[in-house]
Amino acid sequence: MAASSTDTPPRPWSHDIPDGPWDAIVIGSGMGGMSGAALLAKLGKRILVLERHAIPGGFTQTFKRPGYRWDVGVHIIGEMTHRSFPGRLLSDLTDGRLEWEPVGPIYDEFNFPDGFTIQFPDSPEAFRATLTEAFPDQRQAIEDYLTLVRNAARASGRYLQGRALPRHLSPGGNKKAAEAVLPHITATTQEVLESIVDDPHLRAVLAAQWGYYGAPPSQSSFAMHALMVQHFIHGAYYPVGTAASIAPALLETVADAGGWAAMRRPVSEILVRRGRTAGVRLEDGSEIESRRVISAAGAPLTATMLGDHAPESWGTAYKTAGPAHVSLYLGFAGADITRLGAERFCQWYYDSWEVESANWEIDPTKPLDSAPVMFCSFPSTKDPAHDPGEHQRHTGEAITFVPWEAFSGWQGTRWSKRGDGYDDFKQRITDAMLEQYLDRYPDLTPYVDHVELSTPLSTHHFTGANRGSIYGLGTEPERFTDESLLPRTAIRGLYLAGSDAGTPGVTGALIGGALAAVAAEPLRAGRYVQRVIAAKPKV
Repeated sequence: MAASSTDTPPRPWSHDIPDGPWDAIVIGSGMGGMSGAALLAKLGKRILVLERHAIPGGFTQTFKRPGYRWDVGVHIIGEMTHRSFPGRLLSDLTDGRLEWEPVGPIYDEFNFPDGFTIQFPDSPEAFRATLTEAFPDQRQAIEDYLTLVRNAARASGRYLQGRALPRHLSPGGNKKAAEAVLPHITATTQEVLESIVDDPHLRAVLAAQWGYYGAPPSQSSFAMHALMVQHFIHGAYYPVGTAASIAPALLETVADAGGWAAMRRPVSEILVRRGRTAGVRLEDGSEIESRRVISAAGAPLTATMLGDHAPESWGTAYKTAGPAHVSLYLGFAGADITRLGAERFCQWYYDSWEVESANWEIDPTKPLDSAPVMFCSFPSTKDPAHDPGEHQRHTGEAITFVPWEAFSGWQGTRWSKRGDGYDDFKQRITDAMLEQYLDRYPDLTPYVDHVELSTPLSTHHFTGANRGSIYGLGTEPERFTDESLLPRTAIRGLYLAGSDAGTPGVTGALIGGALAAVAAEPLRAGRYVQRVIAAKPKV
């Protein structure tokens, strides 16, 4: 590829598909697809990544409007330093091309009724002290909770790693890991909290981060909750230059090994011949051969692409989606918003102590009340590369969960042309969310310059996510005990990557991609991962 005439390096993707052969085809360029492809590229494999959208990245992509850029799925991410395995892995896969900015000593703030506010700090010691100061009579319960979280997260990590390896490479290992983690997986977060915490307000505070994995405490596996708590125990980070810097860094590694990423190349079918994968068929009818296919498109869509070849054992777990959401994107102009209530850390607003109220139960035929929970973030304040310019432009986001059924009646309509009924419903949601948002940040009102709403239909359109779920499959206990949801599938040569093979979120998808690579190349990729694990710096 010819060098650019500017200092900007050429993008390691295009619409074109180079000639094969390919050591593996990866379906989907989300974090899981890109990390799996990059890891195999590190082993010298020539990988083709196929993406349905015009740009790569999945939920790490961004979009622009005049003067503004927003992330669609990256708000804060934990474990992005060399002290943590995910941080070391991503740094190695990108040859250090990514930079991460700490959010600060506080990464999350939770606001409850009656003026109760609590902030989550960036160290386990400070976290313990914060909880104890807010709930001094719950000191022992807090200690028991933190110990249980640590043990559950450690056991869950080992269990997920073991699920990528063939049984003959870890005789007894998978069984021992499963036995150790089973009590944490099968218990819900609510059951665990109620067993050790008497104070309902403390239980609400401890469960308040459920939005990072998308299931309220009565539904989520405690193992998932523990992994999330440990994920942020040392604080949070934001990618320098926004999340738009992630895809080029990973796909450059793929291109350096002779691979490529092709955009606007949706896959309609995974080809299976004589019991193993043979390649893929694109929606335009063309076929691309490879004896290895890694699907990072989500388990439900993978099953659809397999058609009659989908194993019967995949069952209902492949049809259960995590929650849908709406996201309000805001542009501010004319002021330094950090002086007007905008913070680097994320802010959560609950309208009651009942955090179980997961969804905003909206209905296109009924008036809207207020959202029971709202997550607010100001991306531009977190990014040291952001230049507000002479017009002092900044960005904000507000997110809440909604039922997919409120939008499913418009499924199949064209993006941006869904009809007056949809546009009216969308405008009512926008108005209601904006009013609720500005009640929280009244000083920002004069500076609102742009307002735009994304719905679950937009999520489905741009990513193919089942039922518009930003987190993939749900995080109920059944999801983690289903033996069919493994990186190594029942079809020879087919591997599952991304959050459905790992856990929700960017880091969960990163690990899911690595697990798929290990499943495809157990010895070489396994040694690669072990080397990264062993590279943990001495404290």
